[in-house]
Amino acid sequence: MERAAGAAGSAVPARGSVRPPGARPVPPVVLALRRLPSPRLTGLGAGLFASAVMLVIGFLDRLILDGSPIVFGLLFLPVSALTALWVRTADLVTAPISVPIAFAVGVVPIAGGTGGLGGQAMAVVTALAVHAGWLYGGTLVAGLITSVRKVRDMGRRQQQSSGGPGASGGPGAGVGAAGGGAGAGAGGGRVASGAAGEKPSGRPSAPGRRPVA
Repeated sequence: MERAAGAAGSAVPARGSVRPPGARPVPPVVLALRRLPSPRLTGLGAGLFASAVMLVIGFLDRLILDGSPIVFGLLFLPVSALTALWVRTADLVTAPISVPIAFAVGVVPIAGGTGGLGGQAMAVVTALAVHAGWLYGGTLVAGLITSVRKVRDMGRRQQQSSGGPGASGGPGAGVGAAGGGAGAGAGGGRVASGAAGEKPSGRPSAPGRRPVA
């Protein structure tokens, strides 16, 4: 008996290993992205996050790699993607705006300007013009991600709005139909009882009077 019970228990598949029929296997990259933290930042918070991260990257790039623009641009792309993913739905439009500002803030340490504030500002403007490809690339990444999130949010809201009234109107319609059926049944009973109390000639019969022969 114990061996049979053990065989039956081993024959039952694990709860997590059962996959519904027709479901596609989830790629490992998607599973890894789902395990990442998913905070919801405001528009201001997303801008501060991107600017702080790019400023730190700029200083590290200057200290370690002597201000390599390629490394700075490559790291700017994932920062732009995270900013667009972590901003909350109500502030999606702010992500493509805050990402270029973060790039301008982070490029200050690697711009290499000299001669005071004016020389530093000219060096930043020159660096933005030279490395505009990375700037446009990160902004495009942020714009695409926010557009996809906005479309998905609009579709979700449309499904909720279309499914809500139908689900709430079903029981009310059923109750109304039941009430109408009950009213019709009661009305039919009254008509039937009234018809039973009439004579064939159409006059109602007196309850205590006998007919004269």
